[in-house]
Amino acid sequence: MAGNTDQSRTVRFGLFEVDLSAGELRKNGVKIKLQDQPFRVLVTLLRHAGDVVTREELRRELWPTGTFVDFDHGLNAAVRRLRDALGDSAENPRFIETLPRHGYRFITATVPNALQPKTGASPLRRWSVSLVTAALLIVLALFVWGRDKLRGFVQPQIRSLAVLPLTNISGDPKHESFVDGMTEALITELSRIGPLRVISRTSMMQYKGENKKSLPQIGRELNVDAVLEGSVLRVGNRVRIATHMIYAPTDQSLMAETYEGDLGDILKVQREVAESISARVRVKLTPQQQSRLHNAPKVDPEAYQAYLAATHVDLSGYQGIKTSQSYLLKAIEKDPDFAPAYTALAVSHVLLGAQRWQSSKEAFPSAKQAIHKALELDDGNCEAHVVLARISWQYDWDWPTAEKEYQRALELCPNNAGAHSEYGVYTAVNARIAESRAEIAKTRELDAIRSEPFIGESVINYHLRDYKVLIEISQAFVGQNSNEWLAHNWLGVGYQGSGQTLQAISEYQKAVELSQGDSDPTAALAHAYAAVGRKAEAQKILREWLRRSEGSYVSPYMIAAIYAGLGGKDEAFEYLEKAYQERSSDLSYFLRADLRMDSLRSDPRFQDLMDRINFPK
Repeated sequence: MAGNTDQSRTVRFGLFEVDLSAGELRKNGVKIKLQDQPFRVLVTLLRHAGDVVTREELRRELWPTGTFVDFDHGLNAAVRRLRDALGDSAENPRFIETLPRHGYRFITATVPNALQPKTGASPLRRWSVSLVTAALLIVLALFVWGRDKLRGFVQPQIRSLAVLPLTNISGDPKHESFVDGMTEALITELSRIGPLRVISRTSMMQYKGENKKSLPQIGRELNVDAVLEGSVLRVGNRVRIATHMIYAPTDQSLMAETYEGDLGDILKVQREVAESISARVRVKLTPQQQSRLHNAPKVDPEAYQAYLAATHVDLSGYQGIKTSQSYLLKAIEKDPDFAPAYTALAVSHVLLGAQRWQSSKEAFPSAKQAIHKALELDDGNCEAHVVLARISWQYDWDWPTAEKEYQRALELCPNNAGAHSEYGVYTAVNARIAESRAEIAKTRELDAIRSEPFIGESVINYHLRDYKVLIEISQAFVGQNSNEWLAHNWLGVGYQGSGQTLQAISEYQKAVELSQGDSDPTAALAHAYAAVGRKAEAQKILREWLRRSEGSYVSPYMIAAIYAGLGGKDEAFEYLEKAYQERSSDLSYFLRADLRMDSLRSDPRFQDLMDRINFPK
C-alpha cells in the first residue's frame, strides 16, 4: 500500500493524506472536495498500490451486481475527477498510471513506510505489501480461483510470448533509452528459455506507444499465446518495473507483479522478472538457466548508462560507429568487468571492417580482443558467441570454430532471432541450403515483421544465384523499407543476374545514394555500367578510387570487381591478392557467388584463391 492500512484509518502519500474514517482527502491538512465514487476509486487503488487494478474490478467495487449504468463513461469520469483533485495527469502520472486496455495502478516515486523492508533486507525485492493488504489479496485470489474453477478454467499452456515495449512513466524523456534497453534485456533473457518462443525486439518495437490495439489483438497479429506489457519508473538510481501478462485468446490475466532495485542491481532485476515469467508460464528451467538467473553481477550505474547510449546509436555509418565506440570505452572505463560493453565494442569493430570503413587487418584484431574479454567475463553470453563465430569465418577463415560458436550460441539462446539469422547466412555462404532455409524460417517465426528475414533470405538466394526469387524477396524488402540501401542493392543484383541490367543500374544508384559511402553498391554500379557499354563511367569510378586509396582505405576486393567488369583480369587478380593479404572479409562473404567475378572463375588463379581461403568443400 501507499501508506498505513485501514486499521490506522489514515493513508499518506506525498503531500496528501486519506482519512478513511471521515472519507476525506486532504492536502497539507486542508480538505479537498472529492465525490464519493472518485474517493472509492482512490481507496481501491491504494489498497493495491503497485499492482494493477482492472476496470472490471473497479466496476464491481463501484456498482453492485444488477446496477444498470454506462460503466465506461462513469469510471472514466471518476478517474478524471480523482486526477484533478490530485493535480495528476494521464500523460505524466505521479500517482495514477493508466494501463491501456486493462486498468489502473497507483504509483509512488518512493517506497512508503508501510512498504519498507526490515533492516538488513536485500536491496532487490518484490514490492512489499502490508499483512492486511496481503490478506485482502489472498481473499481476492481465492475468489478468482473459486470463480474460475466453477467456470471450468484451466491454466493455459503458454508456448509463445510477446513482450511489448515497456512504458517510461518517469516523466523524463531522457529515460526512454533506458526503458527501451530494459525491454531488449528482458527479451534477451527470455530468449534463453528453450521451450518458450519469444518474439524478437525488432518485431515488438512497432508497438511502442500503441494504445489503440487490445492485447488479444496484438497476440493474434503475432500468433502468440501470451502478451506481456509493463512500465518502468526510475527515480535517481532506483528502478521499479511493473508487469502485467495476459493469455491472449481469452484476455485472462496471468500475472501482475512489481519489482524494484538499485540501478547497480539492474541485471538482477531483469533476471528476476524473467524468472518470474518462466514460473508463471510453467516452463522448466535447466540448472544452468537457473544458475544464471540467480547469479547476476552488479554493474556501475554510469557504465550501464553509457552502454545504453551506445546501443541506441545508428550504426549504419562511420560516424555512428565511432560515436558508439566512445560510449562503450567510457562504460568499460567505469566498469572493467561489464561484459556486454565488450561484446558491443567487438560488434562495432566488426562493422568497421565488414562495412569497409577500415581494412579487415585493422578492424578485426581489435574485435577479437574485445570479444575474448567478453567471453572471459561471461561465457554464457550467446551474443558474444555469435560475434566470435562471425569473426572466425569472415576474418580468420576458421570455419570449424565458427560452426562450434554458432552451435554454442543457439544452445544458450535457442529463441534468439539474431543468432538464427546469422547462422542462416553462414550456412548459405557454405552452400548448406536446406539448413540455411530452416534457420531463416526460424528467424521469420521469431521476427515476423521486421527486416531480419528479408536480409537472410536475400543472402541465401544470392548464394544460390536464384535471381528470380531474389528479385521477389528484394521487392518485398523495398516495399517494407524503401530507405534501406541493402534492399535496393539486392534487387539490383537480382535484376543484373536475370539479364535486366538497366533496371539493375537504377537500383544500384538508389543504393549508392542511401548507403553513406559503402563501396559495395558503387562497385556493383560500375560493373553494371561496364556490362552495358558505359565503360567511361565505370572507369571514372575506378580512377577516383585509385586516387583515394593513396590516402585512405578503399576495399581492394571492390577495386578488383570493377577491373573484372572492364575485362582487366590481371589487374583484378592483383587486387584480389591484396585483399587476401589483408584477410578481407569481402573474400569470405562474396567470392563464392559474386556475379561480378564470373569472368575470372575459369582462370586457375581463381580456384587457387578459393583453396587458400579454406572454403568447406
